Amino acid sequence: MDIRKRIGLRIKEYRTNLKLTQEALAFKAEVDKTYLNEVENGKRNVSVINLEKIIYALEVTIRDFFNSEAFNGGIS
Repeated sequence: MDIRKRIGLRIKEYRTNLKLTQEALAFKAEVDKTYLNEVENGKRNVSVINLEKIIYALEVTIRDFFNSEAFNGGIS
């Protein structure tokens, strides 16, 4: 699976667990909601700066965000 898709799915997983809409997360992360939608759907390369903003808005550490089978050889 493409890294963009894996990152997008992970963002969506955390966002839905927090019961946040894309619009609410985009506001909290200070990114455009259309941009966030495209990132979640694996249609856009997310910059490191914006990924950091999104991860912190999800109230998770970068380590925990990437601590998933999706990023540790579980999905190819």
